[in-house]
Amino acid sequence: MTWIAPQVERTTQIGDLATVPERQMLEGWLNWHRETLLAKCAGLEPAQLARTTVEPSNLTLLGLVRHMAEVERSWFRRRFAGDGIGNVFADPGDGDEGIEGVHEVYAERDFQRFRAEVAACEAAAAGHDLDETFTSARGTTLSLRWLYVQMIQEYARRNGHADFLRERTDGKTGD
Repeated sequence: MTWIAPQVERTTQIGDLATVPERQMLEGWLNWHRETLLAKCAGLEPAQLARTTVEPSNLTLLGLVRHMAEVERSWFRRRFAGDGIGNVFADPGDGDEGIEGVHEVYAERDFQRFRAEVAACEAAAAGHDLDETFTSARGTTLSLRWLYVQMIQEYARRNGHADFLRERTDGKTGD
């Protein structure tokens, strides 16, 4: 039986974030966007996830999942936590930043790596104050608060791409 991207059970409802404390709000919005990306993929077979549908772009839904795993690692674990770790997708043929080198035979593996990376990034940020700072690759001092906002906007951009890719794949719209 062919693996199919699983359905997503929402753990975060936007309406529940209206009056919560700042940390809970930022984590909630980030989680909602993470779930949205996975929801855009739900029910699709590996070949559909790996197919380009918005020419001339080479973006795919699977490529976006892989890319966001790399972005999560880069910001939360490398920059914020200071871990000296390599890329999530460093196997031969995995390509650059997760977007290139997408192959349908690795779809299930790639989704597992995404989920594992999100869990590792949540752990890297847990227990740290939003005002805690780190230095970016460009030498700028940034806070964990800034990082949450950065990741929310990064997912929002990629989820916009995912909207088009999914609609062109099977006509499905909405989150």
